[in-house]
Amino acid sequence: MRKSLITAVLFTLFSMPALAEQKTVTLSVPGMTCSACPITVKAALKRVDGVSSVQVRYEERDATVTFYDDKTSVDAITQATTNAGYPSTLIQSGAKQE
Repeated sequence: MRKSLITAVLFTLFSMPALAEQKTVTLSVPGMTCSACPITVKAALKRVDGVSSVQVRYEERDATVTFYDDKTSVDAITQATTNAGYPSTLIQSGAKQE
């Protein structure tokens, strides 16, 4: 009985990461006023644990970020840009299953 309970608990714990969903959001970053700004924004976003990819477009003043929702959140991502000196807001959200 005890062995089967331990097995069930371990199975549950190891299958939890499979429940994580990869999400993609687009942020408005209006404070990017020079061509070097996207470098700083991209570096700040890539340092957030759980972020898997970042694309920053200077002309559009936006950033598209793909991340795992079990490791980070939109709030943490927007906080990262704010901490780097570039406040951002969510303009588009999407999700894709792995």
